[in-house]
Amino acid sequence: MNKFQELYEEFRSVVAGKQKIVDSILPPLTFVIVNALVGVDYALWSSLGMALAFTMFRLSKGQSVGYAVGGLGGVLAAIVIVKLLDRVEAYFIPALVSGTLTFVVCLVSIIIKRPLVALTSRIARGWPFDWYRHPKVIAAYQEVTFFWTIFFALRVVFQIVLFQDATSNFFAIVNVILGWPALIVLLAGSYLYGSWRLRRLQGPSIDEYRRGDPPPWTGQLRGF
Repeated sequence: MNKFQELYEEFRSVVAGKQKIVDSILPPLTFVIVNALVGVDYALWSSLGMALAFTMFRLSKGQSVGYAVGGLGGVLAAIVIVKLLDRVEAYFIPALVSGTLTFVVCLVSIIIKRPLVALTSRIARGWPFDWYRHPKVIAAYQEVTFFWTIFFALRVVFQIVLFQDATSNFFAIVNVILGWPALIVLLAGSYLYGSWRLRRLQGPSIDEYRRGDPPPWTGQLRGF
């Protein structure tokens, strides 16, 4: 199996991307398109309708509504902020705040040596917490979390600069690009670097750790 196929299969199994991406990206994308065509008021209510429709659809199908509800809450908050500030760009302030909080959490998690990427991996995969804390494992997750910290810091700075100087449509388009498309690139890079780093560290794989195998270890050949 080549690395691209492995990456695709891992991304599908861990992120379950289609529902999450669709629920998260279509409401702001709807806002950008409708705002460019007919104006901000129609854009706000169109994005709200889109988010509400996704929530109702997931509920009717008995599917997870977490991302749909999150998107709906974000749109409602954005509408309030746009009306209060009377600026179209304010629609993306909730995403800016969320990115800032993620940056802070990443930074703190590195300082206390509980890397955020290890926690997200644990939630997605259910691997033992103690494995992530192994000296020949945790370094990989610390390093990838550091990359996340840099990514979210740069994104927040870029968003703030654009918010002050850019036109509303340009700001909106850039923010959509900096959302899920940029995050997919970040996740792909995190997986490729992280799995390579685990092999270089020569720590135990999950299976070897669970069995209590002594070194030398084969190491984690797939998954991060």
